[in-house]
Amino acid sequence: MNEHIQDFLMLDTGSYFGKARVNDPDYQDDFTFIDTYELPNIDLKPYKCLVIPGLVDQKFLYKYKKIIQAFLNDKKIVVFSGNLYLEWLPGGANFIPKAINGYQDYVVSIHQPHPIFEGVEEDDMTYNKGVSGFFARGHHPVPKGAEVLLTLPGGEPITYIDRYSTSGTILVHSGNDLFGSKKVKKTTNRISPQLMRWVRDEYSKLQERCEGE
Repeated sequence: MNEHIQDFLMLDTGSYFGKARVNDPDYQDDFTFIDTYELPNIDLKPYKCLVIPGLVDQKFLYKYKKIIQAFLNDKKIVVFSGNLYLEWLPGGANFIPKAINGYQDYVVSIHQPHPIFEGVEEDDMTYNKGVSGFFARGHHPVPKGAEVLLTLPGGEPITYIDRYSTSGTILVHSGNDLFGSKKVKKTTNRISPQLMRWVRDEYSKLQERCEGE
C-alpha cells in the first residue's frame, strides 16, 4: 500500500466528473473517495486533507458543518474548489460572479508567487482552447488575514489560503477542481502534483506547530 494512500479524502458528488475521477487510476495512490452523504459516518482521523468539489450538496454540508470545523481544528487541511452559497466553510463568504464586458475580464493573474502555481503560465489558466472563463468566473470575499494567490483583472481574489479562521488551513478556489488538471497538455498540469506536495508540507507545519504549543 502506498504510504500516502490516506492523505487525501475526496467527497464523491455522484456527478459524471466525480465518477470519472473515482475510476481514474491516476488518483488511486493518493485519494480515498467516499459518497458525500457518508461523511458523518467516516472516521476522519487517518486523513490529512479533505477535498470538496464544487458540485457538492452544500445544504448537506451546512447541516454537518461542525464535522468540517472539527477536522480543521485538528490541525488539518480543507481544499474547496467551487462557488460557495451557504455558510458551511469557516471564514467563507458567498460567491460573487464577475461582471463581464469582454473575454479579458476573465484573465487570471498570479497575485504573488506560490509553490502551487510555480511554473504555471497565466495564459494557460486563463484560456482553454482559446476561450476564457473556464478557470474562474468570479470570487469569494476573503477572510481577514487570508493569503491571496490568484486574481481577476479587478483584483478580485479567486484563490486564497486561510490560516486564521480555524486551527487548520483552508484553500478556496472559485473555479473548477484544482486537482483535476493532471492530464491537460499545458503548464496547468503542474497544479495538481504541486498542490498535493503543498498540502503535505502544510500538514507537517501544522503538526509541528501543534507539538510546539
